Amino acid sequence: MSDFSAKSDHELVGMYEHGVDRAFDVLLARNQEHLFAYIMRLTQDADKANDVFQETFMKAIVCIRGHQYRTTGKFSAWLMRIAHNLVVDAARSNRTMPQVEMDARMDVLYNNAGLAQECCEEEMLRMADAETLAKMIGKLPRVQQEIVHLRFYEGLSFKEIAQVTDVSINTALGRMRYATLNLRRMVEENALELAV
Repeated sequence: MSDFSAKSDHELVGMYEHGVDRAFDVLLARNQEHLFAYIMRLTQDADKANDVFQETFMKAIVCIRGHQYRTTGKFSAWLMRIAHNLVVDAARSNRTMPQVEMDARMDVLYNNAGLAQECCEEEMLRMADAETLAKMIGKLPRVQQEIVHLRFYEGLSFKEIAQVTDVSINTALGRMRYATLNLRRMVEENALELAV
């Protein structure tokens, strides 16, 4: 029996696509914790998060077994995109689930190289206190929380984040820029210092 834990997500998807059920068990075990945390951040409700979580994996199963899985990015990003779309669809049809907030400034495109990911990330990583940073992130608008979570806690590239959230790369960069500016403002208001 082959060592499933040594296989990449894409290899496991290929195995599951061709009838190896154990491969999907490994994919589920690898991705369930991060995916559920992501869905919880979007829904803010455990019951709804569980429903979306289950439906996400059901859609993944149908798609993979139907030979429709096509992605060049991470498998986890593909799952997050499915979950994101399910949450947005549910918000449209059921007003009790919070909708993804739209910041009026989000339509501004950022093509300036000075706003590229490394500039924003370096600025955020210089924040001294991780616990304080986590609290400040919680005060950001939902779309900004989402992008910070995907970038720093899930390790997705901006291209993958754009795919997950169904926005352009420029919009993803713009949201990170706003998140960074808001965090800097909070730091200054609270008289905190950036680590040098």
